[in-house]
Amino acid sequence: MLRTGVDMIEIERVRRAAERHGDRFYRRFFTEAERTLCADRFDSLAARVAAKEAVGKALGTGIGVVGWVEIEVLRGDRGEPRLVLHGAAAQLAAKLGLSEWSVSLTHTERDALAFVVAMGYTGVRTDESGANE
Repeated sequence: MLRTGVDMIEIERVRRAAERHGDRFYRRFFTEAERTLCADRFDSLAARVAAKEAVGKALGTGIGVVGWVEIEVLRGDRGEPRLVLHGAAAQLAAKLGLSEWSVSLTHTERDALAFVVAMGYTGVRTDESGANE
């Protein structure tokens, strides 16, 4: 099974929300590890908001069923973005059979974009000839 999600957000929108709501904004949208990783780099924060929205789309629920901090965007060993799901997000992914996630983040001066691919085993295996086992 393969599911995708994509989202784009204006970096300025994230900056304004952070300035308007301060620590409340940061705690609602980002884990402590994400806040430490990004500090006040609004392009990186915006890319993470987009990634969380994209994960919600890949799950088929959008944000709402899962919380913002249940989707965490960290860094892998080589500096690549890495998704970690917690709570309801992890439970829903498991229920859907989604066990592997890939995320790509990018930004311009104005916008941040995230593309997410979720992969999983559906329970139907085929042998090398394509016949069901």
